[in-house]
Amino acid sequence: MKKTAFLFPGQGSQSVGMGLDLYKEYDFVRELFDMAEDITKMHLSKLCFKGPMEDLTMTVNLQPAVTAVNIAYLAAVQKEGIKYDITAGHSLGEFSALCGSGVVSVKDVFNLVLKRGALMHRESTKHKGAMHAIIGLSIDDVNELVKEVQAEGIVAVANHNTASQIVTTGSPAQVEKVSLLASSKGARAIPLRVSGAWHSELIKGAEHEFKEFLETVSFNVPEKPVIHNVTADSEINPEEIKSVVAKQFCNPVRWYDSMRRLMDEKVEIFAEIGPGKVLTGLLKKILPEDYPCRIYNINSMKTLESFLEEFV
Repeated sequence: MKKTAFLFPGQGSQSVGMGLDLYKEYDFVRELFDMAEDITKMHLSKLCFKGPMEDLTMTVNLQPAVTAVNIAYLAAVQKEGIKYDITAGHSLGEFSALCGSGVVSVKDVFNLVLKRGALMHRESTKHKGAMHAIIGLSIDDVNELVKEVQAEGIVAVANHNTASQIVTTGSPAQVEKVSLLASSKGARAIPLRVSGAWHSELIKGAEHEFKEFLETVSFNVPEKPVIHNVTADSEINPEEIKSVVAKQFCNPVRWYDSMRRLMDEKVEIFAEIGPGKVLTGLLKKILPEDYPCRIYNINSMKTLESFLEEFV
């Protein structure tokens, strides 16, 4: 059996209507949404299926909403008995990966992302922030530019997505300055539509509080390895997993390194479980052309059925 990794998307993958066809098809998905709405006290089905996009994109709403859709597709795949070996999730998606690996329960994953979203929203209202995607420079190049500007204010690398796609985060003026320097070196800089400077010191005020909240949640030994954003590595000890997850707040998402780690693990089947195609797009830029693998999106009934046809 070929080694299989399930990948879970995060913020930026949302769209109005996500998960609706699955919700219509399965009783257990409707029950999952009912449970999530009871925990979060949000009308998540309305947010996911009808929007509006402006409300859905608010981080306090979006984190439980995307997680609900991720877990719904995961439940549909698990119901068919599909086996997988390892999980990873991009930023917010790491919490779905923790659930998919048995580290946290379905109930607790919603408690975690609800708290995380509320804390991040709170900090973003206190500290105006920005994030830009820089296309065309290496991580070392971008780190050098960030160092040049850091003396003037808060700026950092948020995501190392591919070899040449790096996201910066921090105070708007400093993020803009790094982008101007990057542009002068021939790179493209694209402002992202976000409400805060995620993975930066500007949301540091929430990190300790989230760490304390993690202590109220039961973490289990993983049934399957989880590749963590902060370390691009797996961890067995539940207390260490809590520590690594808490550090995600103000540290970069090492997605490029995480996917290279999956290559080292000889993963040959990659399935993005949840809305959109962001992670699939990144993966195709990361994996060498001659790397033997198959890549799947599971983001609709049609793609789910196509996936199941090959594996059931």
